[in-house]
Amino acid sequence: MSPAKVTLSPKEQELVNNTDWILTKNAVIQKVYALFGGLSDVYQLALQKQVAIPLKDVGIRSPKISRGEQYEGLPWVMLDFPRHFAANDAFGIRSFFWWGNFCSITVQLSGKFQQKYVASVQNYFQPQGVAVPLCKDWVIGINDDPWKHHFRKDNYIPVSESMVNSMPGLPHIKLSKKISLQEWDQLDRFFEENFLEILTMLSTR
Repeated sequence: MSPAKVTLSPKEQELVNNTDWILTKNAVIQKVYALFGGLSDVYQLALQKQVAIPLKDVGIRSPKISRGEQYEGLPWVMLDFPRHFAANDAFGIRSFFWWGNFCSITVQLSGKFQQKYVASVQNYFQPQGVAVPLCKDWVIGINDDPWKHHFRKDNYIPVSESMVNSMPGLPHIKLSKKISLQEWDQLDRFFEENFLEILTMLSTR
């Protein structure tokens, strides 16, 4: 029995004979790696200066840059630092690039880290004596699966007063902010400023 014939559409035929697009894609991914490599140094220095978050809490694991080709069919690159992901306890700040979509920065807390830092996060978003929560463009994860990165409504919603109040009972706390890839020249500033904001968030009393 002969195998089924595999055909290409005109667009696929054009692309399979064109090396420029794949070489350009590879060059972009390398530039994201370079961006995240530089950010890892900035992040490590910032964390060392932040006395309110003991390094023993997050361990001494070095920054980790990973990549893949198939998050919802598209290439991605991520930088995890700090990173402590155990069975029930998670403390991580993830910088994420998703081809054709956005870049984002996310703080994820669960288990003992959620218990330790939840009051600080609540105080940051809803300072004592302030009636309206300070959302500051952050969204909060509502998906039971903490490893989803898209920003659709079944995964993230804007931070609200009710969500701030419910944080202690959530299965995990996952707060994120994104930036359009159209703002490429602002990416380093976006990541650096929001990494520092996360450290402030976790140390608010």
